[in-house]
Amino acid sequence: MNPARALYSVVTWGAQPLLRRKLRRRARAEPGYGVAIGERFGRYPAPIDSLMMHSSSDPLGRFVWIHAVSLGETRAAAILLAALREQLPGMRLLLTHGTATGRAEGEKLLLPGDVQVWQPWDTPGAVARFLRKFRPAIGILMETEVWPNLVAGCRKRGVPLVLANARLNAKSLRNAQRLAALARPAYSNLAAVWAQTEGDAQRLRAIGARVAGVFGNLKFDVVPDAAQLAQGRSWRAQAQRPVVMLASSREGEEALWLENLRSKSASARVQLAQAAINSEALPAEPAARTAQPVQWLIVPRHPQRFDEVHQLLLQAGLTVSRRSTWTGAPDAADVWLGDSLGEMALYYGLAHVAMLGGSFAPLGGQNLIEAAACGCPVVLGPHTFNFAEAAELACAAGAAQRVPDMAAGIAQATGLALNPAAHAAASERASRFSTAHRGAAQATAQAVLGLVQRR
Repeated sequence: MNPARALYSVVTWGAQPLLRRKLRRRARAEPGYGVAIGERFGRYPAPIDSLMMHSSSDPLGRFVWIHAVSLGETRAAAILLAALREQLPGMRLLLTHGTATGRAEGEKLLLPGDVQVWQPWDTPGAVARFLRKFRPAIGILMETEVWPNLVAGCRKRGVPLVLANARLNAKSLRNAQRLAALARPAYSNLAAVWAQTEGDAQRLRAIGARVAGVFGNLKFDVVPDAAQLAQGRSWRAQAQRPVVMLASSREGEEALWLENLRSKSASARVQLAQAAINSEALPAEPAARTAQPVQWLIVPRHPQRFDEVHQLLLQAGLTVSRRSTWTGAPDAADVWLGDSLGEMALYYGLAHVAMLGGSFAPLGGQNLIEAAACGCPVVLGPHTFNFAEAAELACAAGAAQRVPDMAAGIAQATGLALNPAAHAAASERASRFSTAHRGAAQATAQAVLGLVQRR
């Protein structure tokens, strides 16, 4: 063990009580964090033992392990998993996560014989117990999750560990280079890295990764839930106004949206008042309605913020209808609040245009690919460094439009939603963009199969 990893191991070992405390605190708001805490430290309950096949020496009879830390990675893993099950009929899945939302989403992917546990905390002991227990034939880390002791433990035990759908932005590369004594061995000891883009591949090579292919983004292979999409479009057809969504909004963005909406409404009231004075007549309809020609839909990125966003909207004097209360079409309200998980296809079907959350605050943006697959045009803010190349490609294809700030985003999205011809053309471009970039799932599944069969 090199000195950097030895020091890192001491720190992670010493941090275990702090991790337990953090999990207990988070579990108050999200009970999922209180589930099976022992698994985080390589301690597994007896029922898991009955699912194990310790005697199997055939790699194809052992677990294919996929680690998907959070919700986005789990959705990408679902796309890869479908392709893997085609390539490896009867495969057994070992699925690990780091967040409660990821684990909840991952439960939907399990078949009889599969196992789902938490990712082991990155101490040598927890990693060793995890690998002894499950003896995976291969490990697949999704997108960014490279942990020094996990990589070293897999190498020691002969488990090929790969990074699939890999991405690394410039900021993350700089951080990794500052910790090169720790990061470089971790990346260089991966059995293979399959990057999303050439830019990602170059940055990954710069930190020592052996990039074996550039396959594109798995999320382009997503097939939106047809029933959800149809339901959303049906509700959209019934809506009295075009629907504009603030999609996967992050902390601070809803307040920023409100601030700009108030400013726009105030400006509209001044204009209406001036018009009334000039004509010596009152405006034909209330100023608030004139200032809000579209129906707003807000879908927060994280479920623990649903109630917080609801209160923020109420305090602003807006009426709110929550998805969790809908029994049929959405109720009339100033704002619809998407407070459900796993229904993004419904929301993108319901929306004429989506403003992409995470891009209006300096948070790096969220994934726009699912919106494109649903034929929903996207308006991007200035901050898309987490999905830089996908954002650039989408803008070049006319599937997305970039704006400098929230005020411009509201204006652009509203204008597009209110222009039927422009909206129809943008929706068609979004669908074509999504279709043109598919194929990563099959390429990745074939590469995984090649590694497993060589063992």
